[in-house]
Parts: sequence; structure tokens; C-alpha cells
Amino acid sequence: EVQLVESGGGSVQAGGSLRLSCAASGYTYATGCAVWVRQAPGKEREEVATMTTDRVTTYAASVKGRFAISQDSAKNTLYLRMNSLKPEDTAMYYCAAAPGVYTAYCPWHYWGQGTQVTVSS
Repeated sequence: EVQLVESGGGSVQAGGSLRLSCAASGYTYATGCAVWVRQAPGKEREEVATMTTDRVTTYAASVKGRFAISQDSAKNTLYLRMNSLKPEDTAMYYCAAAPGVYTAYCPWHYWGQGTQVTVSS
């Protein structure tokens, strides 16, 4: 059984930083791709950061230059470093992953339960 468990969310003031983690069991990040997705109340889900199977990273325009996706193979954990946070970054953040070779996008095959990020002005 695959489990992705997010942590690291919380409340922070605008301009602050957080690092989200997503620990995997039953799945090895090195075998596929991964993506961080967020959803704010009343809004559609948004992919904010993607790491393809060949470790190319892409970002939504709204977070580019502020967020960074990374992976620790030894810990089998995915991270999202978020700097210069804005109130509009407030959302539930999910990690998702998929095994296999994906070089243009990453399907949301496995999902975590999410971690809440709240940014106050």
C-alpha cells in the first residue's frame, strides 16, 4: 500500500517561509515523478511545483522564484520550500506522485492527505 504523508504546514505571516515535507512508504520517488498541488477554498486545484522523472522542475507562474521542490532519496521524502509567502498562498497543499517515466507532466496517481498553509497579512 502506498502512503504519502505531508507535514510542515502551519500559520505564518506574509513574507515568512515554510518547508513542507512528504514522506512516502510503499513508493520510491526515484522511480517516478512528483508534484505539489494546492487548493484554496472555492478555487480549483493548482499544480505549484513538479519534478519529472528526469528531475526537471517546473513551477506555476504564481510561485516561480519563491518556491522550490526537491527530493531526498535517502529519506524518500519530497519537499517544498516556500519563501516570501503571500496571503494568496493560503491553501491545502498536497503531494502527489506517479511511478514511471514522465518528462512533460506528472499524473496524480498517489495522493497525500494534505497539510494546511495559512498566510496572514
